[in-house]
Amino acid sequence: MTETNQAPATGTGSRAAGHPSSRGRRQFLRAGAGVAAGAAATVAGGAALGRPGVAGATEIDPGNLPPNVPMWGHYLGDGVDAEPYGSPSPHEAHVVRRNVPWLTATTESSVNFTPIQDLHGFVTPNGLCFERHHAGTAEVNPAEYRLMINGLVDKPMIFTMEDILRFPCESRFYFMECAANSGMEWRGAQLNGVQYTHGMIHCVQYTGVPLRVILDQVGVKPNGKWLMAEGGDASGMNRSIPLEKALDDTLLAFAMNGEMLRPSNGYPLRLVLPGWEGNMWVKWIRRIEVGDQPWFAREETSKYTDLLADGRARYFTWEMDAKSVITGPCPEKPVLHKGVNQIKGLAWSGRGTVKRVDVSLDGGRNWMQARLPDPVLPKCLTCFNAEFEWNGEEVLLQSRVIDDTGYVQPTMQALQKVRGVNSIYHNNSIQTWLVNKTGEVENVRLG
Repeated sequence: MTETNQAPATGTGSRAAGHPSSRGRRQFLRAGAGVAAGAAATVAGGAALGRPGVAGATEIDPGNLPPNVPMWGHYLGDGVDAEPYGSPSPHEAHVVRRNVPWLTATTESSVNFTPIQDLHGFVTPNGLCFERHHAGTAEVNPAEYRLMINGLVDKPMIFTMEDILRFPCESRFYFMECAANSGMEWRGAQLNGVQYTHGMIHCVQYTGVPLRVILDQVGVKPNGKWLMAEGGDASGMNRSIPLEKALDDTLLAFAMNGEMLRPSNGYPLRLVLPGWEGNMWVKWIRRIEVGDQPWFAREETSKYTDLLADGRARYFTWEMDAKSVITGPCPEKPVLHKGVNQIKGLAWSGRGTVKRVDVSLDGGRNWMQARLPDPVLPKCLTCFNAEFEWNGEEVLLQSRVIDDTGYVQPTMQALQKVRGVNSIYHNNSIQTWLVNKTGEVENVRLG
């Protein structure tokens, strides 16, 4: 809030001036941008601390500040049909997914990262959900789409999308996390940003048909204990799934956040395995085979296993253990002001529900309990927040989640004691951010 000794504007006289009736508001703003820039002053949230502006900082036209009526209050805006599918404000253009170009040889087998530092609440907008592909995005015509169920079943069947949509469906909020999330941090602090270190995750409301409903249609034989789910993309990506999970909470999802899946998220149909690693959520699913044992496919032997110090590998480590991260302050969100500041973050558990989150200002020596605003849902991202007072000294920020099974998020040292330093997947260790004396935030490793 800015205080002023000037009298408030009366309003009516200033609104009547110069309405550009032949042009829309956006055209007017673009045409006047050069003029406005001449009178603009750069907003730098950290100016009081002697720092340059931060991401998202824009320029200010003093004429738009109180007591004046701002420019956007003078003119009619675009009509309701100007943008048939809505877009975010241009002032939020920095809130986008990003990838790491050197991570893979081509983007067809790569990943991009959700900007979790810029999200509010626990729901990820569809256009910001991270992507992981093995052969690029498959473009599927829903009229030609088919789902085949075969193997140890009484009646092999092929379903169209029309068939799928005729079954009873349900909607549930679930997080989906890539097993490689935070994987580049296993040997030490590597990437200076929460988007790159923890952004292989999203949380949406999935709508679909419980897989058990489809399996009831075909009838699983008594010796059917496993499923093999096969995707319809060029990689033919497949994974083994125990029947118990299929009959529990697995969905054949066709929608997310109230609209049909996007192509990059598996349109028109994908698997949803709540709480389990994202690689098993097979996209563009074309076939499910029922068998009496797992298939030991490439993605569950050569990949997505946990290499131990003695050279052996743990496999079938599907569940994503409890994890949390502070999303502000973080490297993308420095501390801009001395005094009381907010800590905010996200916590989750693939085994159940977040019960408690603690935060530390001194690298884990002392902890205080954070707030968990509603809703707190099972296998779903959970928001947490707390206050801290910054006096310009260095701070070591950490968060630690405890789920309703009693599992406590471990330190990296505790993980490495069991698994060594050769792993990539399933890094759910406590993250440390160093807030230095200028307010900038860095990714650091303690111990």
